[in-house]
Amino acid sequence: MLIDEKAQISAEMILIMGALLILVIVAGQWIFNISKSVAGNVSTVVGAAKDSTINKM
Repeated sequence: MLIDEKAQISAEMILIMGALLILVIVAGQWIFNISKSVAGNVSTVVGAAKDSTINKM
């Protein structure tokens, strides 16, 4: 292998690793937003159930 071929392979690996890193960050942000939304919905349901139970007493 020539030095230029090794440099090109290194550059391609850096680009692939960068793309994977961006993909992981975007997917993580998306999953975090979904879990935050679900936690908010669960909190709302629990709060409504608590209020309903207190009102029945």
